[in-house]
Amino acid sequence: MNTVAKALALVISLLFAGTVLRPAATAAGDEPPEEAKADAGDGPQTDTIKTSEGDLDVTFIGHGTLMFTFNKKVIHIDPWLKLSDYAKLPKADIILVTHEHRDHLDPAAIKRLRKKSTDIIANPAAARTIKGAAAMKNGETKTVQGISIEAVPAYNQLHTRGHNLPWHPKGSGNGYVLTFGDKRVYVAGDTENTPEMKALKKIYCAFLPMNVPYTMTPEMVADAAEAMKPVILYPYHYGKTDPQKLVELLKDSGIDVRVRNMR
Repeated sequence: MNTVAKALALVISLLFAGTVLRPAATAAGDEPPEEAKADAGDGPQTDTIKTSEGDLDVTFIGHGTLMFTFNKKVIHIDPWLKLSDYAKLPKADIILVTHEHRDHLDPAAIKRLRKKSTDIIANPAAARTIKGAAAMKNGETKTVQGISIEAVPAYNQLHTRGHNLPWHPKGSGNGYVLTFGDKRVYVAGDTENTPEMKALKKIYCAFLPMNVPYTMTPEMVADAAEAMKPVILYPYHYGKTDPQKLVELLKDSGIDVRVRNMR
C-alpha cells in the first residue's frame, strides 16, 4: 500500500472508531417498528374501577386494544402484536374480537395469549377464521366464565369508502357490554353514534372510538355520550384526532371524560 493510501485508511479508521451503525430513522409521521413500540416506556397505564364484586382493572394498551382484569379473570379485547409483544402481560381467560379488520383481529396475538381454557368470542366473520371461537351476532347475550357479555351492533351510517360502501357495514361488527358486579362497561368497537348505541342504559363506563373517516367525529361521540350518559367516558382508537376537543364538548355534561394514550 502506498503512502497516500495508508494515510487515507488511517483517517477513515479514526472517523469511524467507536461508531455504532444504526438503522435510519423513520420518516416524519411514520410509526416506529413494532419492536420499538413493545419496549418503549414503562408499560401501559392501568385504571381501577370499583364494583360491588371487586376491582376492575382497565389496562390501556393502545388503539382499540384493552385488557380487563376482574376477580382473577383476564379479558383481552382486540389484541394486536403491533401494540405489545404481550411478554409482560398475563394470558387470557377470555378474548373478545369486535370485527375482522387486521387492527382488531390478529391471529398471532391470539395465539400468544391463548391457553387451553381460553374462551374466544367474536363477531361471526372473525369467528370463522379463529379455531374454536364462539360467534356472537348483534343483539345476542352470553354468560362466559360468570361474566355477562352483550353484543351491540357496530357500524357506519355516514362514512363510506366510496360507492356507498360503509367502512363497517351494518350487521357485521360488534361492540360489547360487559357486566362486572354492579357496573356495565361498554366497548364500542368500530362504529358511529348509532341508534342502538344511544339506546343503551345504565352504562357506567364507555369506550367510544373517534377516528374519522372510520368511526366518529368528536361531535358524534359527544352526541352518543349525552344520550347514554355514562359516568366515565374514555375516547379510544382516536388516531390523530385531538381528544381534548371531546373534553371541551362535554365540559358541562357531568360526564367524567378521561383521556388515555389510545392512538
